[in-house]
Amino acid sequence: MKGSYLLVIYLERDANIRTKAREFHLKKGYYIYVGSAMNSLEKRVARHFRKKKRLHWHIDFLLQRAQLLSAYLIPSEERIEEELSRIVGKVFQGVEGFGASDVKVKTNLYYSATPPDGTICNILNSRNLRWKRVKSPKEIMKWREENAEDRKS
Repeated sequence: MKGSYLLVIYLERDANIRTKAREFHLKKGYYIYVGSAMNSLEKRVARHFRKKKRLHWHIDFLLQRAQLLSAYLIPSEERIEEELSRIVGKVFQGVEGFGASDVKVKTNLYYSATPPDGTICNILNSRNLRWKRVKSPKEIMKWREENAEDRKS
């Protein structure tokens, strides 16, 4: 299934996150990461839940130091990552240059001092998007099975 996703991440303490080419100083709190997976939404998000993986994207480096609390799966045949990122950026503070190399926004990572889930639900519902919140790879696979018909069309 194709689509976009939001990750809700908790960073327990201030940290410098070094990627292949940059370093980001992130403060303790919650982060929302906007991503897309136009080949396999389920596999991409399940990968983010794994601790052992090859570090490739900026988000991989952050997830080595932070806790992935949940993911919002948003199936879509259209690329809506950039639009979602802009909308999330109107509500949450962006971390410039993080994970946005292939889109026309300055970042795909946003900070919140408090749990952002209520606001995220409001954003997704206001856009009339179909979405599912998951907290583990097992929940992703269950959702995948429940939506098997969507993958056939």
